Amino acid sequence: MLTFLGISMVIVFTYLMMSKRLSPVAALTIVPIVFALLGGFGSQIGEMMLDGLKVVAPSAALLLFAILFFGILIDAGLFDPLIRTMLKIVKGDPVKIAVGSAVIAMTVALDGDGTTTHMITISAMLPLYLRLGMNPLILATVSLLSVSIMSGMTPWGGPATRAIASLHLDANEFFIGIVPTMLAGMLSILFTAYMLGRRERKRLGVITMKAASEMKSAISEAAVTSIAHDNLKRPNLRWLNLILTITVMVILIMGLIPIPVLFLIGFVLASIINYPNIEQQRERIMAHAGNAIMVVTLVFAAGIFTGIFSGTKMVDAIANSLVAIIPESLGSFFPIVVALTSMPFTFILSNDAYYFGVLPILAEAGTSYGATAVEIARASVLGQPIHFLSPLVASTLLLVGMVKKDLGEIQKYAFVWALICSLVMIVISVITGAII
Repeated sequence: MLTFLGISMVIVFTYLMMSKRLSPVAALTIVPIVFALLGGFGSQIGEMMLDGLKVVAPSAALLLFAILFFGILIDAGLFDPLIRTMLKIVKGDPVKIAVGSAVIAMTVALDGDGTTTHMITISAMLPLYLRLGMNPLILATVSLLSVSIMSGMTPWGGPATRAIASLHLDANEFFIGIVPTMLAGMLSILFTAYMLGRRERKRLGVITMKAASEMKSAISEAAVTSIAHDNLKRPNLRWLNLILTITVMVILIMGLIPIPVLFLIGFVLASIINYPNIEQQRERIMAHAGNAIMVVTLVFAAGIFTGIFSGTKMVDAIANSLVAIIPESLGSFFPIVVALTSMPFTFILSNDAYYFGVLPILAEAGTSYGATAVEIARASVLGQPIHFLSPLVASTLLLVGMVKKDLGEIQKYAFVWALICSLVMIVISVITGAII
């Protein structure tokens, strides 16, 4: 009963959101409540929702202050030199811009944090996309895929760390065997960037901008509204802003301060440094409040969804049912089954729920088929490109706010490329013996 209820809930939720019958916030909130009532959990719904909200509260605080922090720095013009340099290098070629975006995103994502990757990559590159009239969904797709590989498969990234800890594995043993797969994923991202860039080149051509006036004429109306006015720029404070940004990133990587607190402090310092006038600070907060509220609301709604999904034990029921229906004839291919099912599982579940709740069950079942725990762990991270399309991923919700696109739009645009990336990695994992 719980299995049927859980699967039905996910299907209804996905349909309502993808078809735009309901907004993501409404779907994340209403659908689990309705299905919890149908399952007879009416008296426990409030407590489940509150537990979910408690879990996501730190993420909501992080995203709120991170958006304000980077919003202030964008207004002050910190990334303008990078944009001008990129314009000179790529010479208005959408293919070079898309591939360059992928390289930047994969490099930044090495720190293992998706939120940081999106904040830096999107903040630096989005104005360039808007100035050239390129589709921001290309930037969102390559940034999202970059995080899924660089953060999802490295031992210091979230998913792999959870898999290693959950199954008590050696990090080196896990990582060394999966390196070829990771490299294949990176090549897949570059291929995706090339193909999407070529599509834009066909639509726009290679754009040459000989003068500032010509550049301005190429800026779309949407871009004009998103680029700070000249009177907000602080070129004389650029080096100070850069030092502040690097300091925040270093402290983040070292883990010296809780991340939400770190970005709160960074936001306050950026505001005081660039806009010491209290009225100006209020105006900058109001200018970015729309994005911040939208993202934070999504995070809290996702907390309600996961709180009910976990509290009703639908997660456990689905996992146990999956293990029970796998025929013995597929036993020798069990790691491949784990890899394929990790895509839908990690889409509907948080990483914590999947890696600490479902993965141990799968690993235990795998041992009866001769699969090792490290093979199951490697297989479990191969669905991360699909996972990062989920509305339950905090960094993806940040991405939605930064590119000013609907979550459903990003999912539709990026799904095929994310699926290709996952399938390529599964094939390479099998060929190299990483999972079999």
